[in-house]
Amino acid sequence: MAGLLADVTVVVHFVALVYVGLGGFLAWRWRWAVVPHIGFVLWGVAINTLPLVCPLTALENWFRSMDGIGPLPGGFNEYYIYDDLIPRSLLPLVAAVGIAAVLVSYVGVWQRWRRTQLTTVK
Repeated sequence: MAGLLADVTVVVHFVALVYVGLGGFLAWRWRWAVVPHIGFVLWGVAINTLPLVCPLTALENWFRSMDGIGPLPGGFNEYYIYDDLIPRSLLPLVAAVGIAAVLVSYVGVWQRWRRTQLTTVK
């Protein structure tokens, strides 16, 4: 059971990463969605720039230990993403595209908010 829960944690972790990059676009439909997205983005930046342990990585490591497997060597990104999914040479480009996606989504949120404010004032 612990192995299955570790696998579920991996899926949740990947969904969270996709949400960090693209979740701001949900706020184009639901404006309130920008608030949790800002939290995810700030956490994503912090976890990748500061010596913090991601709770999802810690949870996966705990499930792995319950299943008799050692912790992820180097963390989630190091184990699942770097070199296997994304070559290290492309990481700066992927980071730039992710930042651009977040910025574009927030500009869209702001424009939609502004448009609704202008139509309610008229």
